[in-house]
Amino acid sequence: MTSATDPSTALTPFPDHTQLPESNGTFVKNWQEHPQSILLTDSITPVLKQLHPEGEYCIGQDLGIYWRLTDPPERGAEAPDWFYVGNVPPLLDGQTRRSYVLWREFIAPLIALEFVSGDGSEERDKTPWQGKFWIYEQVIHPAFYGIYEVNKASVEVYELIGGQYQLLAANERGHYPITRLGVELGIWQGVYQNAELPWLRWWDLQGNLLLTGDERADRLTAQLRSLGVEPEA
Repeated sequence: MTSATDPSTALTPFPDHTQLPESNGTFVKNWQEHPQSILLTDSITPVLKQLHPEGEYCIGQDLGIYWRLTDPPERGAEAPDWFYVGNVPPLLDGQTRRSYVLWREFIAPLIALEFVSGDGSEERDKTPWQGKFWIYEQVIHPAFYGIYEVNKASVEVYELIGGQYQLLAANERGHYPITRLGVELGIWQGVYQNAELPWLRWWDLQGNLLLTGDERADRLTAQLRSLGVEPEA
């Protein structure tokens, strides 16, 4: 039984992240999704630590964003393959988030990314109350929405302007500036986790690739060896 003095429940009967399903039970649609999410998170973490020295941010990877109550509940959620929200605590009520519940959080993601597994129609669906594009644009309101297609080596980035998504043009480097993060988003052809693919990656605003922890370590090792210093094992 909920206490009548509990301020988190006294004002609303809506469920929170601990009471809503974490998943709709479907499998990840392709093997590349998880490595791609890890690559994005690993390489941007130093930037986010600078932006949020107190650690007040949240990254979601296949984490449900609940935007309305339905039966079953998971039909009222969208689960971007990757999203970032600033100025929110990493834990909620002392617990790791099982979902991101808009009626409890109030701050929309700055960016949401979808990794296309089919023909891309699902990610571009503007059907009111059903289509992903419509739900992100009209309800969840991430300032930036990206649609990444590994099979086409491409990414589309939309910015929410005046309540509608506008397709952004790439800059001279073929990247899309996300200026509030101080980064650019684009396609990088290379090897990650033993697979050479056109990966989705971050650069800084000067066009320097943001490296993963392993890449930074490898670069340091190469620099030491160029100086005749053998790194310790």
